Amino acid sequence: MNSRIKTARGLRTCLAWVFVIAIPGSAWCATGAAAMPEHARASRFGGGWECVRGFREHEHECVHIVVPPNGYLNSFGSDWQCNRGYSKHEQECVQIKLPENAYIDDSESGSGWSCNAGFRQTGDHCAAITVPANGYSVDSSYGRGWECNRGFHAVGGNTCVAVSVPSHGFLERGGDDWKCERGFLKLGQTCMTVAVPANGYLDSDGHSWKCERGFKQKDSSCIELKLPTNAYLAYSGHDWTCGDGFVRHDESCVAE
Repeated sequence: MNSRIKTARGLRTCLAWVFVIAIPGSAWCATGAAAMPEHARASRFGGGWECVRGFREHEHECVHIVVPPNGYLNSFGSDWQCNRGYSKHEQECVQIKLPENAYIDDSESGSGWSCNAGFRQTGDHCAAITVPANGYSVDSSYGRGWECNRGFHAVGGNTCVAVSVPSHGFLERGGDDWKCERGFLKLGQTCMTVAVPANGYLDSDGHSWKCERGFKQKDSSCIELKLPTNAYLAYSGHDWTCGDGFVRHDESCVAE
């Protein structure tokens, strides 16, 4: 009896150990704890380890992050960045040399500074932008730094010339070009009347025409469709097709 009790207790103990090892992470605790380096902790994302704040992994060790003067640990604590007004150069934070008519920006790339409105970066300084007559300065880090007033367009990169709008034309939304009114077609520098033939109509753009249903276009006219016996208008309305049991043959419908 005592022998059976001891055997049962021993079996329960063995199963308990198997259960502990089988639990996810327990096996790691038994074998991985010894492998965890100094200044590390169990990963917050499960499995393995990660370095504590102020240290980074290097060759399976956690090495101290040396933050240079005018630098600080990033939000993750796994690297460093430079204070505003400084840029990272190798292992140092170098003060940004700010030229006249410029300001410090927060971009992590580039020179670390941008020119004020009305100036353009040229090498390591900010050059004044010359705005032509009938133009205005724009705050942009690219392009020429200016735009022409509405009703003018840029010519030669340094001049704003008035847009010449012909009769039956109007300025586009951008204000630097023109379009023709509905019923007119742009041809060179003029707006020509769209000649709509009989049984035709202006299309949705208003600069061309289409034929009414039951007519087809031929050159500049709309010709009435002649439907043969056993035919009907096709979906487009500009051609015909044969009814059931008939096939098209030239201009007629013949029995299959």
